[in-house]
Amino acid sequence: MTKRVVIVGGHGNVALRLARLIGPSNDVTSIIRSQEHEADITSASAKPLLLSLEDAKVSDFTKVFQDKDVVYFSAGAGGKGGPERTKKVDYEGALKVFDAIEGVQGDKPRLILVSAMDVRDPEKVPEWYDEADLKMSARVRGVIATYMKWKYEADKNLVERTAFAWTILRPGGLSNEPGTGKADIGRTHLTRTISRDDVAKTLALLLDRPDAAGLALDLVGGETPLADGLDAVVRNKVTAWIG
Repeated sequence: MTKRVVIVGGHGNVALRLARLIGPSNDVTSIIRSQEHEADITSASAKPLLLSLEDAKVSDFTKVFQDKDVVYFSAGAGGKGGPERTKKVDYEGALKVFDAIEGVQGDKPRLILVSAMDVRDPEKVPEWYDEADLKMSARVRGVIATYMKWKYEADKNLVERTAFAWTILRPGGLSNEPGTGKADIGRTHLTRTISRDDVAKTLALLLDRPDAAGLALDLVGGETPLADGLDAVVRNKVTAWIG
């Protein structure tokens, strides 16, 4: 059945791939911040909507989300603009979207949020981490500490919300290699990367998985077909969130 979808951060590399996958059979609106991106959105089978995550009001997003089925949050500062912009986009922008969904009258859209692996309370180490994971975690946190901090604060805020259904997808390091259609998903190790193609495919699968609500799922390269891996973690209610 056709779903009415909004992608926040619609011109990102993963978001464009996602639109190409779900756009032909669904009603997809991609939110962008520059008119220069409109042609790319249209060619990806989505409708462009110019709206600034940084400057628009919560009520502006609520109007866009009204009568929608699913909202994807795939926005991020990407290290551009320094710590202030990272906070404004990755934390304040995310909370703006959460608040906007809560403001929707009637049935509220489900949120699928793209976060990152190892986003957690730094004082709490996941029990499944091995020595290689700990070394990788320390190295990554030393390089992108501000990003990890604000992603964690946004995710922590989200998991306390009960007014709408949500799922968090937490990819590992991203690559532009062709997707394999396979991965490890659920609680995974940090040392493997994941193709942007396969992240987009997993997000597309989540469109039809309302039963993944309340789960935070890590995603790295592996050998399990994406649909099978997702089935297993949803069936067993496996979450990678460590708050």
